[in-house]
Amino acid sequence: TAETSLMAYDLAGVAVSSGSACSSGKVAASPVLSAMQADPAIARCAIRVSTGWNTMDADIVRFLEVFSGLHAKQKAKRNVAA
Repeated sequence: TAETSLMAYDLAGVAVSSGSACSSGKVAASPVLSAMQADPAIARCAIRVSTGWNTMDADIVRFLEVFSGLHAKQKAKRNVAA
């Protein structure tokens, strides 16, 4: 779920969100993803990555490092379960 991913990113020092910016604080899947007819199971796992005027290259690099590591762990879990 998105909550599990949010905790993993937070523990790695990366701030991300789940859902759309206009529905922050809600647990339901993003209405934007629902309107795009995204699979509900995938929509519930979505995270939102935002950048701002003060985002540095190092912030992007750090996110990509953490994303790659978390993705590899999830892929390994799926392979073990299969």
